[in-house]
Parts: sequence; structure tokens; C-alpha cells
Amino acid sequence: MNDLEELAAIESTCFPPEQAAGLEQFRARLKKYPHHFLVLCDDNDRIISFINGFVTDIPDLTDEMYAKPDMHNEKGSWQMIFGLDTLPDQRRRGYAQTLMNEFLSIARSEGRRGAVLTCKESLIEFYERFGFVNEGVSAGSVIGGVKWYQMRRSF
Repeated sequence: MNDLEELAAIESTCFPPEQAAGLEQFRARLKKYPHHFLVLCDDNDRIISFINGFVTDIPDLTDEMYAKPDMHNEKGSWQMIFGLDTLPDQRRRGYAQTLMNEFLSIARSEGRRGAVLTCKESLIEFYERFGFVNEGVSAGSVIGGVKWYQMRRSF
């Protein structure tokens, strides 16, 4: 839990308050599924990018999942991705790509059927580069009153 405050601070830099996970959400997530967080640090051990999410048999990502870490099922078929956060001054250096590729590699090696995330329209092409397919506007995610698109990468 040493990195808890740092994770929450990065999240609040990357997302507006109505969309960002807070300190207590990260605390609960880290308690329930710590092995489903990957962080990338700079030479001074400062976190500059991270990715997280839980595993479930439910095939579609819903807002409820963000707030309820108890829905995590370590034997689940789908790796959900709740966030891929990179500090603004560290973007466009390949850090998010490195984390996503590793997260997907781990999910595949654990026998998952694939990975699911939601994103804003402006990021659809970014996630398509990792093999995600746009399934259209998410019926289960409306956080922050934003139109979210569900993306799926099947293995």
C-alpha cells in the first residue's frame, strides 16, 4: 500500500473528479486484487504510469465493477481494465504501450478469454492498435455523464 497516494494522485491528474477513482477505491482494489496492478517507475522510483483492473466471468464492463472490488473472481474468464494512466509530462514515450502489452500478455498466460475496457471516442484508435475491437457505446458505463465505448480484445 506504499504507493496508494501516488496512484490516486496520478489518477486525479488523468481523469476529471467525476471519473477518477479515489484513494479509498484504490485501497479496496489493492486489497482485493494486488496482482492485477502493474506500475512503471522512473529512475527515482516515482510512478509515472500504471494499469489496473480485475478478473470476472461477466463479459461486459459496468460502472458497478469500478466500485465493487468484491466482484473480482481470480478464476474469471475476462480481464477488465479500469485504467491505463500516464502522467501528462511522461506521455508519448511508449510507457502506456509497454504496460498494456505486458498486462495483455499476463492475462493470456493466465488463460483468460480476453480483456475488456471502456474508453472515450478519441481513444478508440489507440486501443485498436493493441487488437481491441470497438463494440460500440457501452450500455453499462456512464461514469461522469460521458459516452464510453466498450473495447474487447479476445485471445
